[in-house]
Amino acid sequence: MEQEFTMWALFMRATITVKLVMIMLIVASIWCWGVIYDKWRQYQKARREADLFDRAFWSGEPLDTLYDKIGATPQGPSEKIFAAGMEEWRRSHKQDGGLIAGATARIDRSMDVAIAKEAGKLQKGLPVLATVGSTAPFVGLFGTVWGIMNAFIEIAEQQNTNLAVVAPGIAEALLATGLGLLAAIPAVIYYNKLSADSDRIVAGYEAFADEFATILSRQLDS
Repeated sequence: MEQEFTMWALFMRATITVKLVMIMLIVASIWCWGVIYDKWRQYQKARREADLFDRAFWSGEPLDTLYDKIGATPQGPSEKIFAAGMEEWRRSHKQDGGLIAGATARIDRSMDVAIAKEAGKLQKGLPVLATVGSTAPFVGLFGTVWGIMNAFIEIAEQQNTNLAVVAPGIAEALLATGLGLLAAIPAVIYYNKLSADSDRIVAGYEAFADEFATILSRQLDS
């Protein structure tokens, strides 16, 4: 009887252990693509927001006016970092108009905390890609080893080493390795890309915070 060698046929003929491995790898692959799409949208939005805020910040509009426009509930990451610095700046003023000592350090810390929070949001989900990228090939290899072991057991029971008997079991087993690589390769590629994108976005936030702190420092000195 002629056997089918489609992906579905190979999956259906595999043992329950190999099937579970394949299902786990398929779920991991879908999860990775979900994370990739979510991060791509988030980073695109963060870049657009940063560009819009930079234009508003460097437009020459007074900082107090810009802060009042943003209000107590800033929306984007850049606005939140700016608002954190401005809030501490206003808190550092005494009722008589003077400044409480250590204002510059407190403003820097406030913005650093805001940057750290935004960096955490940007990097959320990336460990999933790293984990799948590093473990999926080994999970697939486990499925292959298990499948080949069962194939050889079946050969021994039938006492037949004909290639037509050996090939289906080997093909089913190798499918697990293929699925492992299918999950791991995109995960590794996009983990590296998204990590670099995240670092660039955070570096932009840090550069803005440094520039903003410099502006406030000039006002303190004057």
